[in-house]
Amino acid sequence: MLLPLVESGQYTSIRFTEHLEIEGIAPSIGSVGDAYDNALMETINGLYKTECIRTTVFHAGRYRTLADVEYATAGWVDWYNNRRLHGTLGMITPVEHESAYYDALNREPQPV
Repeated sequence: MLLPLVESGQYTSIRFTEHLEIEGIAPSIGSVGDAYDNALMETINGLYKTECIRTTVFHAGRYRTLADVEYATAGWVDWYNNRRLHGTLGMITPVEHESAYYDALNREPQPV
């Protein structure tokens, strides 16, 4: 069977959609032309590039190898998830906020 002439990106998209359907996976796609699904990832990518790649905070000097980038990335991810003070969380770390959240869920009701 001959496939219609389409851009490789279109063909990849069609194949990807078919694969998701075969596996019973619902795609995370908004309406055509919107960027809501990508917004969070683009924000994180921007933060990563600004805070990790374009500074020497997580790595001294230039990146010379892939291992240098991987090591700096691991340091940034650890800091971002565990030690970063978050303004909308009351200047506590995400880990502290999550811990407090689950502690509140698991509290036994106190007699009145």
